[in-house]
Amino acid sequence: MTATAESVPTPPRTEPTDVTFRIRRFLPELDDEPHWEDYVVSVYPTDRVLDALMKIKGEQDGTLTFRRSCGHGVCGSDAMMINGSNRLACKTLIKDLGSGDVTVEAIKGLPLEKDLVVDMEPFFEAYRAVKPYLITDGQEPTRERLQSVEERQAFDDTTKCILCAACTTSCPVFWTDEQYFGPAAIVAAHRFIFDSRDAGAAERLEILNDKEGVWRCRTTFNCSSACPRGIEVTQAIQQVKRALIFRRF
Repeated sequence: MTATAESVPTPPRTEPTDVTFRIRRFLPELDDEPHWEDYVVSVYPTDRVLDALMKIKGEQDGTLTFRRSCGHGVCGSDAMMINGSNRLACKTLIKDLGSGDVTVEAIKGLPLEKDLVVDMEPFFEAYRAVKPYLITDGQEPTRERLQSVEERQAFDDTTKCILCAACTTSCPVFWTDEQYFGPAAIVAAHRFIFDSRDAGAAERLEILNDKEGVWRCRTTFNCSSACPRGIEVTQAIQQVKRALIFRRF
């Protein structure tokens, strides 16, 4: 039976509501310590936290500083602590945060530069240290390096990393030990250690066998919970530990 205009249910209307955003601000030229500032923003339930931040910056306080780029959960640049958890502002909807105030602050464990912006260089230094690229032996091949579906599945999950640092900056060990490689670097190493086309697994494993490497993980699962791409970070770290013990990869 063809539905008539009268029989099609009308979707419920959603109206904007005023939400208080408590943002931990830090202006290095003025502040000795970060402080909280409140902003009341009219938002729809389906708006993202990023939308609210853009509205605050555009309409209320142009000095508010944060990173953003693609706005679609691909670049990872807008990772921040929202209501106490690491999330991407572009993927976090207002309706998923409950009915109270929304708190926003910079991710922890990295040097704070301004407002919601941290210095990412220590994070990328650890990432570079694990040699996150394909290492091969011999001469260049004359054809594509082939791989079975099963071989690809061994590291498929860790190819999803977008280097947002949400996992690393949710790690209690990283907060207190600035020398620890952190979950994201180990995930990057995992992606190549278990790649059948790669010849650098033993080298990466020795790098992670350092006292500040994979053995510093305390298996709190914060990293897995924080990952916006759903990577099983803790599982990947355990697989690297087993590879070190049994030397099978």
